[in-house]
Amino acid sequence: MKNLLLLIAVLISVMAGAQDKFAYRIFDKNGVQVDYTSMLKNLAEADIVLFGELHNNAIAHWLEYEVSNDLSERRKVILGAEMFEADNQEPLDRYLKGEIDQEAFDTLARLWSNYSTDYAPLVELAKKKELDFVATNIPRSYAGKVHKGGFEALDSLSKDEKKWIAPLPITLDPELPTYKEILVMLGDHATPELVKAQALKDATMAHFILANYKKKHLFIHYNGRYHSDHYEGILWYLKLQDQGKNYLTITTVEQADIDSLLEENIGRADFIICVDENMTTTY
Repeated sequence: MKNLLLLIAVLISVMAGAQDKFAYRIFDKNGVQVDYTSMLKNLAEADIVLFGELHNNAIAHWLEYEVSNDLSERRKVILGAEMFEADNQEPLDRYLKGEIDQEAFDTLARLWSNYSTDYAPLVELAKKKELDFVATNIPRSYAGKVHKGGFEALDSLSKDEKKWIAPLPITLDPELPTYKEILVMLGDHATPELVKAQALKDATMAHFILANYKKKHLFIHYNGRYHSDHYEGILWYLKLQDQGKNYLTITTVEQADIDSLLEENIGRADFIICVDENMTTTY
């Protein structure tokens, strides 16, 4: 009987272990697993946090909201995002102030197709808590011009149009690994002008982050992970203008096994959110 009870206890323990399913784990830049509370404590000490997402990753979007909400309880925060183009700042401000409703906002602003599921919660958080929310990205038509004609295409913009991009001329280091990786990934479809368009986006987002940063505030910026992975992209341009601030980065990766971080994902950011690759996507 005693042996039977021991066997039952072991089976229950094994079954309980088999039922544990974790949607994500968090690692530091060295690949050491950390908990959410520890990450949040570190983020709360930063001046600017770049939250790199996979645009259709449900866990990343949920954690963007949770991190922003929790940090807003500890610090004065400012929100900003790649998903809003700089020339849409006015309708975004008007919506946050309650001057226009959601229908008008949908009409006046160029919202991403996954806005309602993935970014509306962040905007509503800003509205509820009366937080500034900065539209940091370049108008997509400008990026298109550079993709076709290089930085020289920006010379045709009027003075008013140039308000929505980083000050010219744009500094570019084509030897940055992230930019070189773009050329490798896209193969025959990649051009130096495409890299310039990517750099212009990074430079513009960095410009508007710093232009809207307020002393003793924490600026949380949401962007695709390729804009800040490996401490490049936006962060490279932020440090080019201001090396004195405390910058921290987050990235999102997907793996079949999330118990340990793959070598290729170590060092991507200060904190790496590792999500089970079977997680449902938002689109």
